[in-house]
Amino acid sequence: MAVRILLTHPPAARQLYYGDAEEGLRRLGTVALHDADVPLADAALIAAAADADIIVADRATAFPATVVRDLTNVTAIVRCAVDVRNIDISAASAAGILVTHASPGFGPAVAELLIGFMVDCARGVSAASHAYRLGQTPVVRMGRQLRGSTVGIVGYGLIGQHLAATATALGMYVLVNDPYAAIPAEFEQVAMDDLLRRSDFVVPLAVATEETENMIGETALAQMKSSAFVINASRGNLVDEAALTRALENGSIAGAAMDVGRAPDQMPSPELARMENVVATPHIGGLVQEAVAHQADETVAQVEAIVGGTIPGGALNADDATRMRRFSS
Repeated sequence: MAVRILLTHPPAARQLYYGDAEEGLRRLGTVALHDADVPLADAALIAAAADADIIVADRATAFPATVVRDLTNVTAIVRCAVDVRNIDISAASAAGILVTHASPGFGPAVAELLIGFMVDCARGVSAASHAYRLGQTPVVRMGRQLRGSTVGIVGYGLIGQHLAATATALGMYVLVNDPYAAIPAEFEQVAMDDLLRRSDFVVPLAVATEETENMIGETALAQMKSSAFVINASRGNLVDEAALTRALENGSIAGAAMDVGRAPDQMPSPELARMENVVATPHIGGLVQEAVAHQADETVAQVEAIVGGTIPGGALNADDATRMRRFSS
């Protein structure tokens, strides 16, 4: 059986986030590429996938029920990302389509960016650089040393674990709030209210769910020190942006840094990013060669397993993937 694979990444995303792994796909079947600069969507996605057996999908390509029900030939949607919230898995299961996702390989990279954000906020690096670039004289302000400062980590998952270890190595005191995780003795597990009151840097790293939606909102921000910063490189859903904007405008917190937000493709919202006491980057936390290769190569391994008739690691609806019989017969 000649396997047909659709790789949905637009050209720029394909170069950044898939790279050499494309050749791995070509060893497994015929690969069709998406060559427009915007993500495939709706009728265009259905048309592009008309002859595809397997779709290897970038994080920006959505699969609502209205699309999934018309993917009549597709056996599997292989997400080259961890987040699958824009795939209707229930609809895929009803259609017998397997959905997989990649495991996170970006823990160290995102943790390093978070440390960089803390240094930037504490020492005014971006503000000074911006002033110099405009030909102005930067305002000289007293900075804060990371050593001896307190970081509050909300969510002790992969990124939280790397951040806690790195912060400790820098001499920071680490508070953690995660009722679902066992926290090592060298870190202090505290209630959320306590974390907010004591932290110089509040870092939300919880999983984005209904429970954690807007967890950093009006009430949480009001409990923080006026000298503290919100640092977000996880999901924009964790932060109430209207409340954060007000806190930044009235000086109830010192500032914020963000690599994510509620703009398309989980980018920082432009309205927040342009504020003087905000540092923002365009969702680049995991954009390092090691992390990109980890996820892209994993999708190749998943496609290889599927072609061989095996449910791969990372499968999210294995019991409902009835179309897999096409490859196991």
